[in-house]
Amino acid sequence: MKKVLLALVAIAWGATVCIAADGHTDQETKADITRHRAIAAAHEAAAKCLESGKKEDVCNQELQAACKGLAIGKFCGMKHEH
Repeated sequence: MKKVLLALVAIAWGATVCIAADGHTDQETKADITRHRAIAAAHEAAAKCLESGKKEDVCNQELQAACKGLAIGKFCGMKHEH
């Protein structure tokens, strides 16, 4: 039983060290936060575009323009089923 407990503690400690050592500096984390907010704003604008009655193609083009350089992919880092 002690060996099992010791093994579980070692695994948990190892996972904690791996998570803590992701290599991000405070500056990189702040840049990630800024990027996520910009992506969220672009998606909010796309939702408002669709709510306004514009065609999906038009709204997707606006989303692509707003997300240029922010996220990966044609849908600004986010794709859902249609």
